[in-house]
Amino acid sequence: MRRDAAHWIFFPIAAALLAFWRPAVAADSAPRVTAGRPTGPVRVDGLLDEPAWRDAGVITDLTQQSPKPGGPTPYHTEIRVLADANTIYLGFTCVDPEPATIAVHTMQRDGDMTGDDSIATVLDTFGDRTTAYYFRVNAAGARQDGLITGPDSYSLDWDGIWDAAARRTPTGWTAEIAIPARTLRFTADAPAWGVNFERYVPRDRTTLRWFGITLDSLFSDMRRAGEVSGVGGLQQGRGLSVVPYLLGRSDRDLLAGASSSKADGGFDVSYNLTAQLSTVLTINTDFAETEADTRQVNLTRFELFFPEKRAFFLDGSNQFDFGLGLGRDFIPFFSRRIGLYQDQKIPIDAGIKLVGRQSPWGIGVLAVRQGSAGEVKTTDLFVGRFTYDADEHLRLGIIATDGDPSARSTNRLVGLDAIWRTSTFLRDKNLQIGAWAARTDGAVGPGKRTGWGVKVDYPNDLWDVALTLKEFGDALDPALGFLPRPGTRWLQYYGAYQPRPQEGWWATWIRQFFFETELEVVQGLDPQTQSWFVFTAPFNVRTQSGEHLEANWSPQFEHLSEPFEVSRGVIIPSGDYHFSRYRIELNSSLYRPWQLSGRVWFGGFYGGRLEQWNTSVAYTTPSGRLQVSLTAENDFGHLPQGNFAIRLWQFKTVYGFTPDLVLSTYAQYDSNSSNLGANTRLRWTILPGTDLYIVWNHGWEHPLEEGERWTALRPVEDQAIVKLRYTWRP
Repeated sequence: MRRDAAHWIFFPIAAALLAFWRPAVAADSAPRVTAGRPTGPVRVDGLLDEPAWRDAGVITDLTQQSPKPGGPTPYHTEIRVLADANTIYLGFTCVDPEPATIAVHTMQRDGDMTGDDSIATVLDTFGDRTTAYYFRVNAAGARQDGLITGPDSYSLDWDGIWDAAARRTPTGWTAEIAIPARTLRFTADAPAWGVNFERYVPRDRTTLRWFGITLDSLFSDMRRAGEVSGVGGLQQGRGLSVVPYLLGRSDRDLLAGASSSKADGGFDVSYNLTAQLSTVLTINTDFAETEADTRQVNLTRFELFFPEKRAFFLDGSNQFDFGLGLGRDFIPFFSRRIGLYQDQKIPIDAGIKLVGRQSPWGIGVLAVRQGSAGEVKTTDLFVGRFTYDADEHLRLGIIATDGDPSARSTNRLVGLDAIWRTSTFLRDKNLQIGAWAARTDGAVGPGKRTGWGVKVDYPNDLWDVALTLKEFGDALDPALGFLPRPGTRWLQYYGAYQPRPQEGWWATWIRQFFFETELEVVQGLDPQTQSWFVFTAPFNVRTQSGEHLEANWSPQFEHLSEPFEVSRGVIIPSGDYHFSRYRIELNSSLYRPWQLSGRVWFGGFYGGRLEQWNTSVAYTTPSGRLQVSLTAENDFGHLPQGNFAIRLWQFKTVYGFTPDLVLSTYAQYDSNSSNLGANTRLRWTILPGTDLYIVWNHGWEHPLEEGERWTALRPVEDQAIVKLRYTWRP
């Protein structure tokens, strides 16, 4: 599609949509609570029995948000709020008419709480109604936290220093949360912060909320939040945090018979330049405690995406987000490029980071000295991201990167973006419009070095519609970013009609229908069509109890300009391929102790056929202490060029002695690498901010000689790590 055509399509659509926009709802309609000041100590044990709680600001109840906004509910919830100079305390009393049915599935930090009774809060400490902190606690006291980057975007990868506990009671359960002011970045002396509270009851999938109770309202949307005052006295002390670590490591190469061991150490230092803006220095950075990546099967000719999990890069990562609707198609700054090259770990000698906000400005600056390893030489890397809030709806931004993690060439990127959001379109609907442009320079080769994109998004409960156009030049080469398909133009459409039955026999069984249609067309710059697909969901339902049933049909087209090795020894020749794929998916409710899931794709595939079987079974004990899950993907291809079978098996077990002492094992085998890897990790949070990790990694390989069987697996490597990390805040 030509760029001129894109303008003719998008600008009339944007103008028509904005014509229906209504001014924001008056701030006076948002509820308010004033945090009380404790007159005595508060012990975080899950029991709200200290006299200090009598001085708290009180929210007497929450309102049902789903499935029937404003409807009656038997789940009475009381929330108490305290704030002294150093800490915000939140107390929750959750009444349940059937306390024996309260569900818990995890005690793990950032574990999956989708099927758990839980409470949560979001805090907009900058008052920008866009970014926020997210905290959730389940009925076992397990903690989940993250960073909100927009109304429908948040990540759980950030780990803050805070404490929480929960207790069962004869009438339900209670919880306490303590969030140190030093954990947060906030506007100094602000009279109030944006805040919202939520409770989820999974057995009948009921959501209760303080504010934003329409079905179109998302909990992460801070435009639909209340206010908490009484936080103006919060202090961040000297604003200094020192986090040293000590590490002992033992490595063995079992095939070569070689072994090594070493002791190491390093530290992070953070300092708050202002209450909103902090700088972090890291020396001899180590990520030994980071969980292993989840392996993936790749049946495409493009690079797979693996999320960032390293703590140093996750803190403040929401300040580096760019554009609207780019997803994994283009990320100008992708921190996993640093310290990793072709599956090889590269040491990070030092890094410094500046993140936060200053009035209407959002600031993210990162500079890293990456060490040498193998062919990779020592190099310096830099990224800067700045945003400016022109008003409550419009955010403008710029991003710049410099450096090549492979240290082989020069590389620079500059990008501009703008996002306009409202939650009052057609009075109370969500609407987002975004545009971006980027350019790379340096040793990027000949061709078009620029890219651009625009998106109109109407994400609401009954209708969810989005239209996107974007173009990536063939010389748009972000060495510090992620771009799997340069030299392409994209047209993407997504539309879903999602009614909720209100009467009739199906209303007692079905919670919501999802009639979805998705279209994606990818052209080259020539403009040869490289691929397209249509994804449809003629049947897709969520039941009242939480089961999910879906059937899909997806016709596709692929143009291969060169041969493509889909599996070892199976090479698909260049040419044009039309085929249709079909899917059937069944998932049991996440509330149940036993969870079963099955998904099968079948149909055509590059002139042949392909069956993909994904199955999983999981069990959690009623206390939530023990979780066991087994997931298997088996792909069977039958092509004119040959047959192939790819298997990926994953086994995970987690035992929580307490939410602060958790032992987990994650084992993965895939037939492509013929490798079985196991990652066992014990995490003991001695105190908030002080953690002991004991990690054991073991690997086995399946020899590739013809005729070898499963019993031929042999151990190849073994690694043991002990790491102690301590946080000191004067």
